[in-house]
Amino acid sequence: MNYVPKINRRAFVVSAAAFGGGLALGMDIPFGPTVVRAADGSPELTAWVVIKPDDGVVIRIARSEMGQGSMTGLAQLVAEELECDWSKVSTEFPTPGQNLARNLVWGRQFTAGSRAIRESHEYVRKAGATARTMLIQAAANEWKVPAAECSASNSVITHRPSGRTTTYGKLAEAAAKIEPPKEVALKDPKDWKIAGKPLKRLDTLPKVTGEQVYGIDLKLPGMLCAAIKDCPVFGGKLTSFDAAKVQGMPGVKHVVKVGDSAVAVVADTWWQAKTALDALPAIWDEGPNAKVSSASIAEFIKSGFDAEQAFVGNQQGDVKQAIANAAKKVEAVYSFPYQNHATMEPMNATALYTADRCEAWVPTQVAEAALASVSEASGLPIAKCEVHKLLLGGGFGRRTTHDYVQQAVAIAKQIPSTPIKLIWSREEDMTHGRYHPVTQAKVVGALDANNNLTGLHMRISGQSILAFVNPQNLQDGKDPFVFQGLNPGGAEGQLGYTIPNLLIDHAMRNPHIPPHFWRGVNNNQNAIYLECFMDELAHAAGQDPLEFRRKLMAKHPKHLAVLNAVAEKVGWGQPAPQGIYRGLAQQMGYGSYVAAAAEISVTGGNKIKIHRIVGATDCGYAVNPAQIDRQVAGSFVYGLSALFYGECTVKDGRIEQTNFDTYNSMRIAEMPKVESIIMPSGGFWGGVGEPTIFVAAPAVLNAFFAATGQRIRSFPLKNHNISFA
Repeated sequence: MNYVPKINRRAFVVSAAAFGGGLALGMDIPFGPTVVRAADGSPELTAWVVIKPDDGVVIRIARSEMGQGSMTGLAQLVAEELECDWSKVSTEFPTPGQNLARNLVWGRQFTAGSRAIRESHEYVRKAGATARTMLIQAAANEWKVPAAECSASNSVITHRPSGRTTTYGKLAEAAAKIEPPKEVALKDPKDWKIAGKPLKRLDTLPKVTGEQVYGIDLKLPGMLCAAIKDCPVFGGKLTSFDAAKVQGMPGVKHVVKVGDSAVAVVADTWWQAKTALDALPAIWDEGPNAKVSSASIAEFIKSGFDAEQAFVGNQQGDVKQAIANAAKKVEAVYSFPYQNHATMEPMNATALYTADRCEAWVPTQVAEAALASVSEASGLPIAKCEVHKLLLGGGFGRRTTHDYVQQAVAIAKQIPSTPIKLIWSREEDMTHGRYHPVTQAKVVGALDANNNLTGLHMRISGQSILAFVNPQNLQDGKDPFVFQGLNPGGAEGQLGYTIPNLLIDHAMRNPHIPPHFWRGVNNNQNAIYLECFMDELAHAAGQDPLEFRRKLMAKHPKHLAVLNAVAEKVGWGQPAPQGIYRGLAQQMGYGSYVAAAAEISVTGGNKIKIHRIVGATDCGYAVNPAQIDRQVAGSFVYGLSALFYGECTVKDGRIEQTNFDTYNSMRIAEMPKVESIIMPSGGFWGGVGEPTIFVAAPAVLNAFFAATGQRIRSFPLKNHNISFA
């Protein structure tokens, strides 16, 4: 048995359609021979495990690696159950075409929402355990002894009564012919030797030496390079261009239209292509969106506060009555801007088209959707298409959509039999991204005469990602992703407070700028809206912010545990050093519970030095604690960069920020000391890559209020002349 994850062909199609495909697949391909072999002839034991004659172990990884470390973590889980020699482990990515041909044996090749380990841990562990069981049985057969007398460790099988041993490499061929067991037992995590340990990442060395090939590095024989320019305004069209002006420039081979709105230059080198593209006269029909600005978008979204109809995400009791009867009412309006994914590696893809086949080499977070996009753009059936997945130079959600892949194929289709590598310029990447959605929130809280919180109404007004990405998945018009971190239950973000009268709703307002999933997604602003307002309520009630929260969290022990952990570590309740001020925040998302406590100082009223941030994470099980520690620190970089700098503004319908000179990121000197508390409580599997992003900003904002008495409710901080010290 290969332990096929719970996914069917329809689920594959829906996933592909959601992220750039839209194709229906209708083929039924058999599994093939009993013994499946890797390219070098080594036998598979399961679809996930190949054993080589020299005892080398190849572990297939279905999820994408974009710096988050899931390739190593998933390999650890397989190797743990396989009982193999970790020093001999390598990894490889199966292609989505191979996955289809083998009846989706690797399940979803989808990597977003901190899902890589939390959604695939069980079946990859079973794959390792199955392979180990088959190897033990092969040894038992050879020795003519009961399998129960044999054990496996470090790629060696031992017959305990006699002391005889043999290796995985010697047994692989025979093991591959054994009928896989229908059921296998998985280890108790307390017995882990490889998983759960802070092992070094498998992809570090090739990155350090430069051996690692990213999409932007790929070289193929006879390859040409393309640069592209799309209409500056989303929704506009390309009217005309004068190819004759640039066709004689060095290296230029082709000038082609791409879709309705873009033009590309193809040349021997990318720089030649870009130089010619910059010189190419082009005329655009920018359409009605050319009049849109950040100010007009803000007014459009603000109108949602007065809308009579809104989608309800969480409701309890009668919040209107509670607010009407309040001894004290607290009200605030927050707003959150568009933000760019700003991956280090800009969008790129390489495509090779012929009349009967189209292949693409793609840094993608969703391999099956990339394959569907190749098929759609090429006009060829999926069976005649393939995608070769490469490591990503950053993803953050941006590479779950495949506009750049469709463009590469569209160009290659006009130049058959020639590999075409399309690379977006940084300017193209910044101005034609898919952006963190823009929202505002009006929050009203009711306190009774004893300063107890009796009611809370949060009205979120703004953009829906799902309405743009996958509108067929709206629930009677509602986008459930809007309520991340604010839900009554579920792994995608429970509200960590019990409030007797509660209403959290959403007035949908969708401007023309395309939104998309951005690392941490809607938890980012929702954590600010909720946790900063909780701080406002605590101060209005004259109570300590930690104690105010604790009273509301008695029925939410996991939320409370991480909050208590950071409070204890930071010394909450004890006097802070002179000039140091503290802030707290907690949130739940992607199956994990997180909290942060920040210590800051402020000089001149507007220069913030973040001295330390303590972050606590309960992700259920910790597969690689060292990598979790790095993820927490990295997520704080992402969250704090967004807080201080991250904003995309709109003028004349277009994004104004074109490069890192106008879309900044925090520097090493601005980075605080990070103290990570990893506190897996077991019983569930949560994500790691995104959750602690949420709590960085509200913890710092609450500390800033403690220091200055000033509440900041719109972002980034640079707009308030607030910067790092």
